[in-house]
Amino acid sequence: MSVVDTGRPVRATAPAEAPGLRELTAELAAVREHATAGPGPQATETQHRKGKLTVRERLDLLFDEGTFTEIELLRRHRAQGFGLEDRRPPTDGVVTGWGLVHGRKVFAYAHDFRIFGGALGEAHAQKIHKLMDLALAAGAPLVSLNDGAGARIQEGISALAGYGGIFRRAVRASGVIPQISVIMGPCAGGAAYAPALTDFVFMVRSTSQMFITGPDVIRSVTGEQVTQEELGGAGTHSTRSGVAAFVHDDEESCLAEVRYLLSMLPSNNRELPPAYPPQDPADRRCEALLDLVPAQPERGYDMRAVLTELADDGEFLEVHEAWAGNVLCALTRMGGRVVGVIGNQPSVLAGVLDISASEKAARFVQFCDAFGIPLVTLVDVPGFLPGVEQEHGGIIRHGAKLLHAYCDATVPRVQVILRKAYGGAYIVMDSRSVGCDLSLAWPANEIAVMGAEGAANVVFRRQIAASEDPEATRAALVKEYKSELMHPYYAAERGLVDDVIDPADTRIALIGALTMLDGKNQVVPARKHGNPPL
Repeated sequence: MSVVDTGRPVRATAPAEAPGLRELTAELAAVREHATAGPGPQATETQHRKGKLTVRERLDLLFDEGTFTEIELLRRHRAQGFGLEDRRPPTDGVVTGWGLVHGRKVFAYAHDFRIFGGALGEAHAQKIHKLMDLALAAGAPLVSLNDGAGARIQEGISALAGYGGIFRRAVRASGVIPQISVIMGPCAGGAAYAPALTDFVFMVRSTSQMFITGPDVIRSVTGEQVTQEELGGAGTHSTRSGVAAFVHDDEESCLAEVRYLLSMLPSNNRELPPAYPPQDPADRRCEALLDLVPAQPERGYDMRAVLTELADDGEFLEVHEAWAGNVLCALTRMGGRVVGVIGNQPSVLAGVLDISASEKAARFVQFCDAFGIPLVTLVDVPGFLPGVEQEHGGIIRHGAKLLHAYCDATVPRVQVILRKAYGGAYIVMDSRSVGCDLSLAWPANEIAVMGAEGAANVVFRRQIAASEDPEATRAALVKEYKSELMHPYYAAERGLVDDVIDPADTRIALIGALTMLDGKNQVVPARKHGNPPL
């Protein structure tokens, strides 16, 4: 027997009698071997020269060894015209199936760039639709490995309709099962919207790009000159657009991080994230915090260092690390439980909230709430970033996104105020008034409408102006304002802070609070859905 491009063995002469089951099984093995081999060594070599792995090499890295089960391996398109009837490779350019990641069930589909450039046609799309339906029915995460050139132009509108089916299913699964997109090559045109609808997007430097219209179209329409990497590379989407949550130098480390992220997520919204007995003692004091955070509110520090002290074994996974750095969003474990942490970052723009930071934090809060992940908010915020550009860019609307996300969240929520918490930004960062379950504060906290200097200039403006020594008067009035309205116990006296704690006991207090809130069950009004300021 010899295997030809159709994927079926051809016999030189017809058999004298019908083949038995053993012969048919041998034929099946040959068919499957041909299908899994792909288009040949030359196409594989070309893929490797680009610094990219093949589709099956990627799936081997994603799943636990030997656990991947493929479906529709033998699927082929039925399109006619433009030479397609003579090119009908098995799989039709996408591999679909399920397996185990750290022993837990995960579904995945992966484009094979070696076949039609990974472009989506009708059969290709139907395979993905079936897999997405299975993932939702089974209640398990869905991972897409994207390496495709968009819609298969030769199939016309049938290909476009295939994308519509993917989009509809992604929205239906949103907040029900975790959805992760990994960009491992081109992802252009309508194809870019599929990852944009998922919970997290991973990209690989130098080999992955995402854009709606490519450089050639942009040049012809606007005259702008731009490369693919400048337009939609990993650097652009991780630092400027905020599309990519995670970026890696190679596919191996990227897929290892996908596995790590999956280890921290529940399989669906009806299950809790996986918890493990911690090796790091729950009663560990964090003495280093007393030196890490300066008491002076104008001095900066790295909130990551604070989180390192609080997290189990100092480990956490930061989301959107390179975008909107003035707010920190991370998944970690405390006492063995998965926790979502949002914190102002004083080392970037003094930790103010702006448009990008508000949007970044709001989406993270929304994700954690959808999948039952408790929220810890570390507050050290001087306010919202002032400026005409921010106001005209919609800071009111974008800031309201974060406010809406927190107010709508029903998971356990604990706030810790490290130092300053001024104005509307204090309210937005999960204050007691918007529904956090417990608010804790350090003895250096300053909760106020604004900083003492600014407040004194407003409240005592006439008194300062009429003084013979305005500077001395201002200094005295600032001191008075601080002592009356901004001392560390002012909010605690009014029940807006539940306790003022020793910073070294923060980890102990957080784990205790989250343990107490473990069975939280908040009843919300019946409604179809809210209407956040999108």
